[in-house]
Amino acid sequence: MRIRLLSFMLLASFFGNPAQAAAKIEHWQTPQGSRVYYVHTEGLPMVDIQVAFDAGSARDGYQFGLSALTSVLLDTGAGQWNADDIAQRFESVGAQFGSSISNDMASVSLRSLTDKPLFDKALETMQVILTSPSFNEADFQREKNRTLAGLKQQEESPAELASIAFHKALYGDHPYGHPASGEVVTVSGFEVADLRSFYQQYYVAANAMVVIVGDLSRQQAEQTAETLVSGLPTGQKPELLTEVVMPVKSGKQHIDFPSSQTHVLVGMPGTYRKDPDYFALYVGNHILGDSGLVSKLFDEVREKRGLAYSASSSFAPMLRKGPFTVSLQTRNDQTGQALEVLNKTLADFIAQGPTEVELIAAKKNITGGFAMRFDTNKELTSYVSMIGFYEMPLDYLDTFQQNVEKVTAASIKDAFKRRVDPQLMQTITVGGSDKKSEK
Repeated sequence: MRIRLLSFMLLASFFGNPAQAAAKIEHWQTPQGSRVYYVHTEGLPMVDIQVAFDAGSARDGYQFGLSALTSVLLDTGAGQWNADDIAQRFESVGAQFGSSISNDMASVSLRSLTDKPLFDKALETMQVILTSPSFNEADFQREKNRTLAGLKQQEESPAELASIAFHKALYGDHPYGHPASGEVVTVSGFEVADLRSFYQQYYVAANAMVVIVGDLSRQQAEQTAETLVSGLPTGQKPELLTEVVMPVKSGKQHIDFPSSQTHVLVGMPGTYRKDPDYFALYVGNHILGDSGLVSKLFDEVREKRGLAYSASSSFAPMLRKGPFTVSLQTRNDQTGQALEVLNKTLADFIAQGPTEVELIAAKKNITGGFAMRFDTNKELTSYVSMIGFYEMPLDYLDTFQQNVEKVTAASIKDAFKRRVDPQLMQTITVGGSDKKSEK
């Protein structure tokens, strides 16, 4: 019955609007030094909780994949419970638990009903997973083998090969330069002690951030945050990541792959979360290649010439400069032509910027749908986690649309000229040979 109740509430939260556009984010620190970000929402007796650490793949050192495998092992055993016990405890109260990593952060998350007996059991289970993971040898070997199987399977994916080569070309030896899941040679050398050591170094209270969004009072939120981190050692925050070193010249790499389509990635290190140019680059990129069927890249590559099913561009801001990426897939024999059109479209946009008509349309599209991006507790939790982890202004969501409206065609042109340099672009192609370009 409880499972059915949660399913109904999840459905209601999807169609409902418990999180208003002007979310009031409250912030404090626990006695252990963990930062807490809290938003009270009403309408559904549910809460979403996330505990995040500066422990993403950028903290792997030379043991590529260590953060990811540590995250996977957390709920395979904790305290006196094995994986089945943990799953049953969450299932019995209709709760959902997860763990994940990105380049910058590692996190555990919980979605639960707020009815006290149900919530207390879910919270206790999360707390034990967070503070007392077992890192059992048998579980480690099983998950390590699964990871290795997945890495070997990636070798058969041209998209994965392109992504790995692309990040290596952009970042070299920087912590952003390796795949989060690791490499066969690094993961093969892991011992369970490596995971325990990583956990002990980074999963500490001083390096923790707690996000709580839902129908809990401020007092309940304080108690919840304290419960989650009180069992962690205080520890300390890691040193800041080094800055990204920009490429000194453009580069091009082709990887032969037996396919009829070629995957194309072109880009360079782009923007970061606190970048003063962020909104100009964001709105500009919406026009260039992030607005689907009406973007410049789609129009030039697909609509006018039929060179690809789609073409797009993106900025992925992180703590340091995340990648600016232009991507498409095309027939092998059209790769050269598609690249010419891609590069010319990008160069023209950098030189000329958008028209006023394009700018107005982009602003309407961005602001018109913005509130829908966080109209559920789960989506709002993701935004609050981003705001908290990167220490963005607490009114970021409230001022987002104003910041978009402030962007001008001139500011976009200026930002792209300074931040996107065709002479530094790295180009990765994965597929069969382009016979036409070889002649």
